[in-house]
Amino acid sequence: MRQAQERIQVSTRGKGLQEITAQVVSWVGRTGIRDGLLTVYIRHTSASLLIQENADPDVVHDLEQFFRRLVPEDSRLYRHTMEGPDDMPAHIRAALTQTQLSLPVAGGQPVLGTWQGIYVYEHRSSPHSRTVVMHLIGE
Repeated sequence: MRQAQERIQVSTRGKGLQEITAQVVSWVGRTGIRDGLLTVYIRHTSASLLIQENADPDVVHDLEQFFRRLVPEDSRLYRHTMEGPDDMPAHIRAALTQTQLSLPVAGGQPVLGTWQGIYVYEHRSSPHSRTVVMHLIGE
């Protein structure tokens, strides 16, 4: 059994989904591990990770619009407002989504569906540098 670990920095453009599939797939291929389990983890409380459709950009747009309606930026709704009107909604969005993904690896590649991509979901309005940690265990 072998293990590998890597960190990548993802520069976000502000609120929205940013695909990182190519970076993840490339790293998994370089590890030489053919079959195993990949964990992808984001080290933040106001951003998250998603596996989502990457074929039609309307999906990403509609998902973001849904979260804007579900978790509004209205400082009257929250006590935690010191970091700006988008901060507490960002924490709620992160709580409703995922900070960790587990994916099987087969043949040296993460097992994803035809239309699936791996995304960092930035919940803050301004650009940020986000750290994503990947850990792969297998043979």
